[in-house]
Amino acid sequence: METIVLIIHVLLAAAVIGLILIQQGKGAEAGASFGGGASQTVFGSQGSGSFLGRVTAILAAGIFVTSFVLAVFAREKAASVGDAGIPDAATIEAAAQVEQASTTELPVVSESEIPTAGDN
Repeated sequence: METIVLIIHVLLAAAVIGLILIQQGKGAEAGASFGGGASQTVFGSQGSGSFLGRVTAILAAGIFVTSFVLAVFAREKAASVGDAGIPDAATIEAAAQVEQASTTELPVVSESEIPTAGDN
């Protein structure tokens, strides 16, 4: 399910980028008002601004929804990490103290037990 939502999210993002690149800036409307042939456009005399703007807004809302759903999936996955066998901080610290105590208690060796070069 997460993969499907992620694919939809990426496709929506690509569509929004494409729609934004298709749209004309505000300066382009001034030239059209002086005989730019606005009556011959595909989207009518108003131009494509309102139509493309609405579609962009709908796709942006879709990106918001898919982002929210992906965040919920990430939260669930983060909560399940605790069940993966990773010990909590108190257990790790107790194990470190036990290890430290075992390494500091070295056996005491007397000088008579230390072999010398002449002992063969």
